[in-house]
Amino acid sequence: MLRVGLTGGVAAGKSAVGEMFVALGAHLIQADQIAHQLMQPGEAVYQLVVEHFGAGILNPDGTVNRARLAEAAFGQPGKKNSSLQNSRILELNQIVHPAVIKRQEMWMEEVGRREPQGVAMVEAALILEAGVGKRFDRLVVVTCGPEQRVQRWAQRMKVDEESARREVSRRVAAQLPDADKIKAADYIIDNSDSFDETSKQVAVIYQKLKREAEVRI
Repeated sequence: MLRVGLTGGVAAGKSAVGEMFVALGAHLIQADQIAHQLMQPGEAVYQLVVEHFGAGILNPDGTVNRARLAEAAFGQPGKKNSSLQNSRILELNQIVHPAVIKRQEMWMEEVGRREPQGVAMVEAALILEAGVGKRFDRLVVVTCGPEQRVQRWAQRMKVDEESARREVSRRVAAQLPDADKIKAADYIIDNSDSFDETSKQVAVIYQKLKREAEVRI
């Protein structure tokens, strides 16, 4: 079984690329979905996040309001992060990342038992930032142009482009530059062009990953 990390900057199109890999036969889990599950009431991570960031991040029903949590951790859109804000980002990551990584490891072990020649792919924005790149056999990085990120974020979140630009800038500031991600990548997918062009790149890479998975038995 081949362990693959799928990463890239904000709004680069990781999820769309992940769906393409799944259509070809890969197994995929999203770190963001794991984090969402771990932040449900009753979970240990939920308790720690509320303790650190306060009840102001909660909805009336006690669930975490992710927009408020993002503002508490990353600051207000368009404003440069202070040293205090950077420490709060680090604080959130230190709470969430270990639990997410543990869940990912358990999932990949299960995939390996069910399909020893399979490709187990973890989609996560902060693989390199969290220092877990070496947990994977291969790393796939998705990239695209800055304006495409803004347009995609605006479409996804249903906001105007100026608001999207501020939010993308805020999130990009908390991630490694694309150039650093590309240096660490085994495979790079340029998601700047059409769906068909991206899917062609995915198909070529998947065949290589699948061959590697099969010879690891």
